[in-house]
This record gives sequence, C-alpha cells and structure tokens, in this order.
Amino acid sequence: MIEVPVYNQDGQKVESVNLDPAKFGADEEGNVNPALLKQALVYYQANQRQGTVQTKARGEVAGSTRKMFKQKGTGNARTGGIRNPIKVGGGHAKQKRPKDWRQDMPVKQRRLARNQAVLAKIKSGDIKVLSTVDIKEAKTKNVAKVFKALGIDRSVLVATAEHNPNIYRAARNIDRTTVSTVSQLNAWDILRNRTLVITKDGLNKLIG
Repeated sequence: MIEVPVYNQDGQKVESVNLDPAKFGADEEGNVNPALLKQALVYYQANQRQGTVQTKARGEVAGSTRKMFKQKGTGNARTGGIRNPIKVGGGHAKQKRPKDWRQDMPVKQRRLARNQAVLAKIKSGDIKVLSTVDIKEAKTKNVAKVFKALGIDRSVLVATAEHNPNIYRAARNIDRTTVSTVSQLNAWDILRNRTLVITKDGLNKLIG
C-alpha cells in the first residue's frame, strides 16, 4: 500500500488514503512499465502530426523542358532543362509527400498506460489529492490561490470527477495549466505536466 495525503483548498493535510499499486496495473514489485509509457507517449505524439508537407518534383515546377545549351563544346558542365534539381527554382530531387503518421493502440493498453502514469506521479510525489474543490466564482485568482497553497509553480493538470465549468473557466487563463475530467485523462496529458491535481472523488472514480 502507498499512503497518499489528502489536502484541502488551503493546502492543509486533512487525511490520508492508502492505495494499492496493483489497482493501477503495477507489477508484483509495485513498479510501472516504462516501455508501455513510452509507447503511449509516441502514440499520442504521432497522432498529433499533420503530415501535410509537400514539395514539388522537377516535373511539377514551371519551366521549359528545352535543353539549356548543347552537350559538348561550351566548356560548361553538362546540364539538362531549367527544372533540373540543381538549378535555382528547380524541382526537388527527393520531394516530400503527404503522409499519415497515425498509430493505433488498443483501448486496454491506453487505459493501463493512463493508470500507470498516475502511479508514476504518486511514486514521485507529484500528485496532489484534494478533498473537495469549491470554486463558486469563475475567477482566475481563486484557482491561483489554490495552486499557491499547494506549492504548485510549474505545469499542472487538474482532473475532477465531473466537468466543473467554474474551474475550467477560472483555470484556462493560467499558463501551463490543463483542466480535464477523469474520464478524459490520458497518459500524454498526465506525463507532460509536472503536477497532477485530482479530487478525491475523481481518484476513487479512476480506481473504480
């Protein structure tokens, strides 16, 4: 079991919860699978690539196909038309074409990677569990006050059990802050942010 402290919005410890690493997909020794986490990161990064780059070949650029000068007798290097790749404005010798970079990853593997990413945050101490989050007004200063009480000064991912419009509207203007629900969590968002802030209800929902 791993003991994780639970804080209130003022940054005070109110209780602790004991978590079983096995529920997060850990091995018998309670460790995460680095290869699985890397595969998940590559999967999410690859699926964000557009792959729309394209350059023109020598047959696609504008220009005459006439040979610029005769083959012999001029003292110049032998050359072809003006669309030759070695000429300024000519086509590319090895042109780029649109490519689909998307990868596939089974749903069970993605869920396991998400759970192990949460476990990695727990083991490194980069997780803050909140007993409750009560933001009555959608003002940035309210969420910034909570971050300051918890000692958060770098990138952070806020995960709640259900969508909270006040938290989303108040936190979206804070630099390097991502707001999500537990059902939308993925390994990429968890690992690319330094700290994971999750509500107690959200953690129970994730384990369940």
